[in-house]
Amino acid sequence: MMAKLPLLAAYRGATAMLGPFGPALLTWRRQRGKEDVRRMNERMGHPGLPRPDGRVAWLHGASVGEGLALLPLVEHLRARGFSVLITTGTVTSAQVLAGRMPGGAIHQYVPIDVPKFMRRFVDHWKPDLVMIAESELWPNLIIEVTNRDIPLVLVNARLSERSFQRWQRLPGFISALLQRIDLCLAQTKDDAARLMMLGAPRVQVSGNLKFDVGAPPVDSGKLAELAGLIGPRPVWVAASTHAGEEEVALAVHRQLLARFPTLLTIVAPRHAHRGAEIAAMATAHGAASALRSQGAMPGEDTGFYIADTMGELGLFYRLSSVVFVGKSMTGRGGQNPIEPAKLGSAILHGPHVANFAEVYRALDASRGAMQVGDADTLARALALLFSDVAHLRRTARAAGDAVEKLGGASANIVRALEPYFMQMRMESR
Repeated sequence: MMAKLPLLAAYRGATAMLGPFGPALLTWRRQRGKEDVRRMNERMGHPGLPRPDGRVAWLHGASVGEGLALLPLVEHLRARGFSVLITTGTVTSAQVLAGRMPGGAIHQYVPIDVPKFMRRFVDHWKPDLVMIAESELWPNLIIEVTNRDIPLVLVNARLSERSFQRWQRLPGFISALLQRIDLCLAQTKDDAARLMMLGAPRVQVSGNLKFDVGAPPVDSGKLAELAGLIGPRPVWVAASTHAGEEEVALAVHRQLLARFPTLLTIVAPRHAHRGAEIAAMATAHGAASALRSQGAMPGEDTGFYIADTMGELGLFYRLSSVVFVGKSMTGRGGQNPIEPAKLGSAILHGPHVANFAEVYRALDASRGAMQVGDADTLARALALLFSDVAHLRRTARAAGDAVEKLGGASANIVRALEPYFMQMRMESR
């Protein structure tokens, strides 16, 4: 079969030659903060933990969002007697998942997609069922799993129009990969159609798992402390911001101060290491700022609070009834608005939300969200919500209702997996 697939064979051969350079590559990445020095061996397929007894389901997601989206499946799998192995590929995802994974689930870093590394990983964990999230189509992972006749399911599958166009340039390559996948469970009808056109043999629509993810956790002591410090001040959060959006937040803050002199603007950058850069920007614009990473708290004189820490968005979402979700104004594709909507926030966003088009359409249609295009329109939207509490409450309630109605993907996925569970029960008799 491989001889008939020259591109796949070429990929397999090229990545095999990368094996000896694995340690050097990982060291280079570690120096840039992209690898966990304590667990680098996991990236070469060496196990960091023993395999649990009994059946094991392996769930893989690329990073934070994909990993968290898999969590609603864990309880279902545990109820069917599986231990659950979750893999991701980023340091941030491991840190976030450490505080969110339920009992019976363990985390490992996914190996680099080198045949020897993947072979070592699969031979140790011996999964009985493998689920990969969204579009994590690593060829050696897929080959090593399917060569052992392990059922492989693509869950929460999505394929943007842009990715679809790119894959069409390599039709034989992508078709060969998709034909190895037992079942593709797509987020939407459009995703399903694109997967089928690229060669996936079995595709169903199951919905988006991200709607089933629980609200992010919070330290109740920290929440009470910050809520006490903020008191009745009007407050909004600019969440998951990208370069250019902090300047917008600063401009909005300055515009609103005349009308709301006690305004508190909380900026939570998507990349926490940018905190000092944003603080310098705020100082240059005359805004009194404070960095959470340095232990600072938002005092009466603090107008621009920079939440440059990891894993605390659940805290800041609970402190505000209005959230602007970033990567949507100066960035591209948008960030996930589901968590703030679930926690009772009205949603504001820019026009560039293609990565989460379905949920933004639902939020906008329900009037749980408003699209803004620049600092002026964002300032006007915030002023409207701050000055009309009843309107703010209706908007926030509509946002929560909209995302609640879109839930149910985890139950749909489990129903689609029932034939695999039944087959395993029959084989164990």
